[in-house]
Order: sequence, then structure tokens, then C-alpha cells
Amino acid sequence: MRKDWEPFWRESGGWQVDFSIEGHRFRRRLGIRDRSQKNLARDAAKRLYRAEWQRHLDPVEQKPGTPFFAACEGYVKGGGEARFLPPLMRHFGPDMMIEDIGEPEILEAGEVLYPGRAADTVRRQVRVPVGAVIRWARGERRRPRTDRPRTRWLTPEEAERLLEAAAQLTLPRHAEPERYTLQKIAFLLGSGCRTGECFAAEVKDWNAATRQWWIPGDEEGAGKTAGAARWVSLPARAVEMIGEMPEVGRAFRTPYGTPIKLRANGGGQMQTAFNKAREAAGLGRDVTPHVLRHTWATWFYAQTRDFGGLLDRGGWTKADTANRYRKIAPEDLAARLLAHGWDFRQGFGNPGGGLEIFERKQGATG
Repeated sequence: MRKDWEPFWRESGGWQVDFSIEGHRFRRRLGIRDRSQKNLARDAAKRLYRAEWQRHLDPVEQKPGTPFFAACEGYVKGGGEARFLPPLMRHFGPDMMIEDIGEPEILEAGEVLYPGRAADTVRRQVRVPVGAVIRWARGERRRPRTDRPRTRWLTPEEAERLLEAAAQLTLPRHAEPERYTLQKIAFLLGSGCRTGECFAAEVKDWNAATRQWWIPGDEEGAGKTAGAARWVSLPARAVEMIGEMPEVGRAFRTPYGTPIKLRANGGGQMQTAFNKAREAAGLGRDVTPHVLRHTWATWFYAQTRDFGGLLDRGGWTKADTANRYRKIAPEDLAARLLAHGWDFRQGFGNPGGGLEIFERKQGATG
């Protein structure tokens, strides 16, 4: 007759036991991963069985480890989601330690609690909550932010002043204004790209028919990762201000028309020209090229209310990061953007009007 404590073998966890003591279930891995060592496993199982009986008869003695049941209670009190925990707490019982929960135990819980259910359901209702509770119990918890998040973004009126100033920038011994700084600012405002992504953008990745630009996400020195690969859509206003581009190579260049050298942790390659436009526009030093990315996120969401689109086009992998970029804005922001020719709504927006508004404003100020 098989003993209650008799060990059994699992390929994924080695020798294990599964027994009950007056209604309390105990499941443990014995730490013996050699299948030929059954006698050694039996001795270890017997010692564990006796120790558990002794602890049961002498409740003063404390068992080492953290009970999953207690970890769940602390997790919920700490603000964690309790929705899927009750079945898991009943399944593992009051004596299962988080130190003893591994892949075999998680798989078994899924099979017992949700037999025949889709893999995604099991992942969402077993694997994810179990992992969250264990991380919480180990102290691997999300900490409050200690840095000061940026709050600066440009109103449409401030952006107009910046664009008008950029359109009038001239170089030494050049009679005509240089257009490269204006092009970069228009691209950043219209696409939400990082400055490094702007400097790395290739003409071959531009689709004029759909007004979309492919951002490959793996360019060294462009301040991005492979996960940031995406299509970004430009409103007609930005396309019109960008105007003609080189036939091949990098689309956005230095004020002298040469390709911008990419560098790790870059972004300051346009700082000098940008600062000149910023000062001419009467804006403060808190306005940096990166503020244009915050501005795009605020504008895009105010006009579309499309958080999924914000996440996808902005190239963020975490929703809370995207939330940091979109700022609280007045209710009339969407209408004010349209009045200035900025249309981020679904589809291609208004095909014209943006350049005419801009040129009319330049004529009035000139």
C-alpha cells in the first residue's frame, strides 16, 4: 500500500511529494533531480512528513518561508488586484509557500482550475496573478516615481511662433533663410518621433501616398530600440512645411544641408539652431527639442482620444510611459489645432490649408 508521503517523479521538477495532514495539503519539491535516487527521495519525503506532523502538533513552531495565502492578502492590501486570487488561494491552500511554487505548480493550477480553457485565459487568470503575488512578496514591487516628470508642452499658438521663427533663420553669408531647422521642427511636431529618430529618418522610408514614415527602430545612435519600430503618420500641415527632401539618404539635415552624425544619447545636434528659433519666438529655456514629443502626444490625444494609437505611433511599450507624455489640456485644444491647420484625426485629414495658413501668418508678420 502506497504511503501518503511517497515521493513521485516529474521531469520538470524532480522528486516531489503531495500529501495532506488533517485537511492541510502539502506539495513540495525535494530538490533531488536524479531519477535513480528514489531511496534518497523516500528518506527525504519521510523526514518532511514527520516534520510537518510535528509542526501540526506543535503550532508554536513556525514554518520557514512565506505562505502564498498570506502573500495574497498582503498583495491585495497593498493595492494589488484581487479578482483572480480566491480560486488560487483555495487551490494552493494555507500551507503552500511561495518558495515552492514553480513552473510545474503553475501548470497544475491552470489544469485544475481552468481545464480545457484557452491558453491566454490560463495565463491571465493563473500565471500573471501568481507571478504578481510572488514578486510582491519578494519585495520586487513598483516603486513611486522619484524624478520630476516633464509638464511642458507647446500650445498651438506657441508652436506657431516657433515655426515662424524657424522659417526666418539665416546662416552667415546666406541671403535666403535655411529651411532645415523648420523641417525638423515640423516633423517632430507632426510625428511625435524622438530627435534621434528624426536625424536617422531615410527618404526611402517615406510613403507620400499615405503620408506615413517607417521608423525602423534599430538604427544605432537614434535613441531607440528594435521594439520602437513603427509607422508614424504625418498631418498635411507637417508635410507641407517639410516640403522638398533630398532624393536619397537622410531626410533631415544640418542647416548647411549635410547629414547629421548620429551619436549615442544624442539629440543635441539641432540644439544651437533650435535655441535661436526658440529665443526669436520668445519662449523660455524649458522648451527643448524633446518638448516637441510631449507636445505631439498632447495634441494627438486631445484631437483623437485614441490611446491605442498614441501608444503605437509614439513607439512606447508601456501604457504608463505614454500617459506621462500626454498632458492635461483645455477642452478647446482640438478646435484650436484645427484652426491652425493641424489635423491628427483618423484618415488623411484635410488635404490642404495648412501651408496657406502658415504663409498667411508669415505675410502678416513680415
